[in-house]
Amino acid sequence: MLTVIPAAVYVLAAYAFIYLPVVVLVIFSFQDGRLPVPPFKGVSLRWYHEVFSDSDLMEALVNSVMVGVVSATLATVLGFLAAHALARHRIPGAVVFQWLLMAPLSVSYLIIGIGLLITFTATGMPKSLLSVVIGHVVINLPLAFGICYSQLGGHQVSAERAARDLGAREWQVLALVSVPMMWPAIAASFFLSFTLSWDEFIIAWLVTRFDVTLPVEIWSLLRSGLDPTTNAVGTVVFAISMALVIVMELFVFRRKTRA
Repeated sequence: MLTVIPAAVYVLAAYAFIYLPVVVLVIFSFQDGRLPVPPFKGVSLRWYHEVFSDSDLMEALVNSVMVGVVSATLATVLGFLAAHALARHRIPGAVVFQWLLMAPLSVSYLIIGIGLLITFTATGMPKSLLSVVIGHVVINLPLAFGICYSQLGGHQVSAERAARDLGAREWQVLALVSVPMMWPAIAASFFLSFTLSWDEFIIAWLVTRFDVTLPVEIWSLLRSGLDPTTNAVGTVVFAISMALVIVMELFVFRRKTRA
């Protein structure tokens, strides 16, 4: 009993350290006063009304969703194909390819963003949402590859071999056998990649100019000082991120556990 109490206190302190700023953010997004600081003054939805009435914020929100969906889809498809190829075929230098695919995980987003900016400038590619998509594929591909590669087990090899013995072509084996059996890992790769893309700021800030994502737009708002609108925007971003986590838990990880 004596050892349980310190552990419980430690866990509560850790959760408080992590979530207390979020709780404060959410609470003061409903404050009626202009300054998002204590004491709390009234309850109002006026700041959410201003957020959803702001055309720049809504455009940035749509841009973030579009970039997240496209980059997560590309990263998941490329990560799955790379994982399947390296797990199912003997490729010379496979270890080197695995290392190259996972290398971006050990590089900071700032270095990746600067490298992409230099590359795009040298090739004449303008700053745009396409540049952000490419950057997010770079940082999310290792994640998707690692998740898919770790789930390619021996039972799938037997099913794929049986499909080939029955006359299925390679693309049919991949589409009708491998993908359905790997669906939980593929879905997890997509949702996690979308979540990372949704919150990413550094690369998006470096490689965009006029069309920006929501984190970049929020940063622009913060430059003008404290404003309850930023609390409302932050709460919306947090709510969408939590919704994605709940979807993963309910429809991906739980299904995988039951299987």
